[in-house]
Amino acid sequence: MTTDALIDRLRSHLDREDAIALLRGAIGHNSVTGNEANIAVYLEREMQTRGIEAVSVADFLPGRPNVWGERKGTTSDRRLLFIGHTDTVHVEGWREHWAGTEREDPFAAPMIDGAIWGRGAGDLKAGICTSLAALSLLDRAGIRLGGDLAFAFVGDEESGEPGTGVSAGVKDYVSRIESGDIARPDFAVYVEPTRLSVYPAQIGFFIADITITGRSAYFGVPELGKDALKASHAVMSALWRHSEEISARAEHPLIGRSFLLITGLTGGGFIAVPETCKLSLIRKLLPGEALDTAAAEMEAVIRGAIDDPEILVDISYPAGRDHALGGTAAEIASDLPEVTLLSHAVREAMTGRGAIEGAPFWSESPFFVNRLGIPAVYCAPGDIRNCHTFEEHVDVEEYLAGIVAFASFMARYCGVID
Repeated sequence: MTTDALIDRLRSHLDREDAIALLRGAIGHNSVTGNEANIAVYLEREMQTRGIEAVSVADFLPGRPNVWGERKGTTSDRRLLFIGHTDTVHVEGWREHWAGTEREDPFAAPMIDGAIWGRGAGDLKAGICTSLAALSLLDRAGIRLGGDLAFAFVGDEESGEPGTGVSAGVKDYVSRIESGDIARPDFAVYVEPTRLSVYPAQIGFFIADITITGRSAYFGVPELGKDALKASHAVMSALWRHSEEISARAEHPLIGRSFLLITGLTGGGFIAVPETCKLSLIRKLLPGEALDTAAAEMEAVIRGAIDDPEILVDISYPAGRDHALGGTAAEIASDLPEVTLLSHAVREAMTGRGAIEGAPFWSESPFFVNRLGIPAVYCAPGDIRNCHTFEEHVDVEEYLAGIVAFASFMARYCGVID
């Protein structure tokens, strides 16, 4: 079957109403981080209804489940995984922001001006539903696959809720692959929102919280104190210079340059020499930059900026993911056949989409690329720029085109059995 014939066949069998209902139903299940069980029940039912076999639901932490399953192909000579996270960020302030409008309920999933609105619409329930609806589309079109399709929907990707956001869900899932309980995929598509671009590279990061402690003293006798705020100024100046230095080292063709961004400063004294100041920062890393080395460089800059041994510095890293200090950068070759195949499938499904770009965010593909050695990309409908905001929505036509693109890629990657 030619590519054009496949796309035409898929488009003619697309059930728009079913696809839209699937996504609106997913948005309708509140799954703010910690509430993954709420949507796992919905996805389990939809996966079974759509002919996914051996659907499993298991807790990665008490009361917080992952859900996964597969569709075995006729030959099973290759295995393609679609994976995404089920949890979303919070909805605090949403109702107040949209009070009195169609968007007031963050889980109502209204359709407005050709888009579906709601928390999790783009990040990343559209991606999850695109993969499931693509399988249904293949079935409606009477297309049988040679290779296996696997689906996994995991929790705890988002940060922001107390005691969460350490990728506990995907850690549990990849450990099951390592133990042999779940078959190892040959290629993975993580369905983070990319506006249907294909991302074979992503940034790494670490967050550092820095506490600088001096000694307080009444303002009339400042010579008796040790000014933590003054020390913090020296540290920040040194860190900004360090950011310029690391940015000048290299530029990645897909994700740009490294940098360090100071994101917060708190501290001061009440008519007194400030005793304690706290800084927060985030460091962007490129593929090939070692996270340990980058953190050690930063620490040396901080400590080198303070010349008074009585001023103490404590540094912590609160956002460990696939690394104890943060999340590693990841990259696969952008000219891999699978990457090219997915890019072409998207371009055929929607004009102007399917570009090969880099992820300006961190998500969980490094667990596959770096830990398991499995090539993975990001690709899905949705725009990361409106995610985590009161503007979160997904364009309906982009979502439907994504379903056709994913179905085409599934057929081309796994092979079609006549």
